[in-house]
This record gives sequence, C-alpha cells and structure tokens, in this order.
Amino acid sequence: MNLLPVNIEAIIIGHPLPCALRDESGILLASQGFMVHSRQDLESMVGRRSQIYIDADQSDNFRRGYVNRLNNLVLEDRALGQIAEVQISPYDAKKSVVAEVSDEPDWLDLQSQSHAMLRDTHGDTFLPRLQRLQNDLERFTLRNPDGTLFALIHLAGSEMQRYSATHALLVCVICSLAARDVLKWPAAQLSAMCSAALTMNIGMTELQDRLALQKSPPTPEQVKRIEVHAAKSVDLLQEMGVTNALWLEAVISHRVNAPGPLAGRSDGQRIGRLIQRADMFAARMSPRASRPSEAPSTAMQSCYFDENRQIDEAGAAIIKAVGIYSPGTFVRLSTNEIAVVIKRGLNTTMPRVAVLINRQGMVTGEPILRDTSQAEFRILASVPHRDVRVNHNLDRLLALTRQTTSERPW
Repeated sequence: MNLLPVNIEAIIIGHPLPCALRDESGILLASQGFMVHSRQDLESMVGRRSQIYIDADQSDNFRRGYVNRLNNLVLEDRALGQIAEVQISPYDAKKSVVAEVSDEPDWLDLQSQSHAMLRDTHGDTFLPRLQRLQNDLERFTLRNPDGTLFALIHLAGSEMQRYSATHALLVCVICSLAARDVLKWPAAQLSAMCSAALTMNIGMTELQDRLALQKSPPTPEQVKRIEVHAAKSVDLLQEMGVTNALWLEAVISHRVNAPGPLAGRSDGQRIGRLIQRADMFAARMSPRASRPSEAPSTAMQSCYFDENRQIDEAGAAIIKAVGIYSPGTFVRLSTNEIAVVIKRGLNTTMPRVAVLINRQGMVTGEPILRDTSQAEFRILASVPHRDVRVNHNLDRLLALTRQTTSERPW
C-alpha cells in the first residue's frame, strides 16, 4: 500500500470521508464513507498522531473533496485568511504545481468548478466563475478535442454523484464541436451557446442531481419543476446580471420540441435546438440509479431522429462532429476484442481505438492500438460502459488521444 500524507484541516466536517484514513503503519482509522460529525469526533479519531494518511489509489477522491471545500468557503463568503488556511497534502500540492506547469486538464477539478458554479447564486461571483470555466473548457477542446470528449464521456458513464456538473460540461463540448466544425457558426454565437449549454439547467441543478440518485420515478411535483426549469433558469440568470439576449433565448428554447430544419429560426432558437439534441444524447449516455446507461449507438439515434422520426439537422451535425463511436465509448471489434475509442477517424464509423480486453476475454497489459478502417478490425457494435469491467489507466489512455496519426504504428 502506497500511503500519502494529508493535512487534518482538509478533512470536511459533516460530510462522508471521500477515502479511508490510516495511520503511518497503514492501520485503518476510519473507512471511506464514515461521517465526521464534529471537530471533536475528528480529534478523537486521530488522537495524538501528528500525521494521517490515505491510500495513493484514492488520492483523486481526497483531492476532489479538498477542491469542494474551497469552493464552499468561497460561496459562504468566508474571509480570505480562513480560505488560505485550508491545506492539502504535500503530494497533492506537488501535483497541483505539476499540473500548472504542464497545463494539462485536471478533469476532477473542472468538474468541481462546474459543480460549484451551478450552485452560486451571487452575480458578483457567478459570472467570473462561469467565464473562467468556459475559457478553460474552450482551451482544452481546441487543443485536444478527442481527449476532452474522452474524459467527459468517461466521467459521465462512470459516476452519478455530480451528474449536473458533468452533464453541463459534456453538452457544452458536444455543441462546441458541432457548431464550430460542422455548422460553422460565428464566434458570438459560439460564446453564447457555450454559456447557455453550461447554465441551461441552473434552475433545477439540485433536483437534477437528486433525480440521478433516485430509484423511483419523478413525483408529480418533480415533474412540474422539470417542466418549468427553463423559465426558472432564465429568471435566475437575469437576477445574476445576465443580459445577453442570445444566451437567454437559447436557454428558454432548449426545452421546446420543434422538429424541422434550422433555417427560418432565430439564432437563439437554433442554438437551443442544438443544445436540446446534445442534451438528449448526453443524458442517455449517463447512468442513473433508476436505469443503466444506454449503448452509445442507441443514444446517438435519440438525437439523430427528430420528433417525427425524420433526420434532425442539429442531431446530424452532432454525429458528424463527434462520430457515431465517440472517444471514451467502448466497441466490440470483428476480432471479438473489446476496445475503447481514443480518436475520431476521417469517417464517423471508423475511429482509432485501443484494445483493453483481448479475444480470449483477458485484460491486456497495455492498450493495443487498432485502426477500425481496416477490414480485419472493423467495429461490430458499441458496448455499454457498464459491461466493461476494466480498471484501466485513464491517464495512459488520455495520452493516446494526444498523439498524432504519424506517431502511431497503425
């Protein structure tokens, strides 16, 4: 077991522990999920120990809890001195410095930023937070669109705790790629669209997260809140100082079921329609307590065909932009291997993939690269995320999305 030191001040009172706490010998002090109700409980648990530790394999969970604590202190308008006193372990401090130098995305941190932004009802902090998040997401998407899709689709398919935050990020990226690369919309529309995609559900953020974990169907009261959330989102945005008419029209339009071509609609309505189709695709790709996630191909069909079962122009743009088999999704090859898509191909049905399970059903030691445009490695079907039980190295796979075709031994 590889133990990493953590600062006692970073333990969040009143919340379940994100990972198990241990002493310097690895002896368990408190298991993951244990609720620390008070400072006295924490001191009693730690005793006279000068240091506590976590397992390195769970360090991302701890880091996420630390980031959330900082976000909550900011939202509570705590003094800067108090915020500065919150410390993280030496390992995570070093990790933060490395990330800053390399400028590689920290997807858990971005998810936490989205989570906190959607719960911020103060205009003086909400708008700067949104702009910073939007700038980061745009930079990552432009630099490595395949890696960005991979990371967010992986997050959406593997957890439900921060459903609204991950969903907003994924919808934003999908819409950005479709609008920029396929529909060729101008910069002003792209900016308003990203803002609208990130905030379309701000009027029901808490409810959206609750529904993701709720096993029973929505109650009549919850259904009513879902139906009016677009208007509530617009009201909240206006209260926080949003005056961009295109942004607001897109938010109010994203719940309107209006099949047909994009031509003849206002700019805000076109944006709203694109967001709606991406919203449907991302929602079906994500599991909930009440149902598993759908296979990627099935999710794609939901946005490709409109309410009249005709090809939807906005949905078709999304599929052309992200591919039928998007980065981060799993496929079965003609070799009977299971692979994860790492890069989109020139054809929407022929991406680059990395084999994780060989034809004998055994996990591969290292990802095996395949070009599915070759007949011997063609894709037979998409595979739901839930059916692939492999603890693969996410950083290793993300690194493959950054390689150019010339760097790969196809």
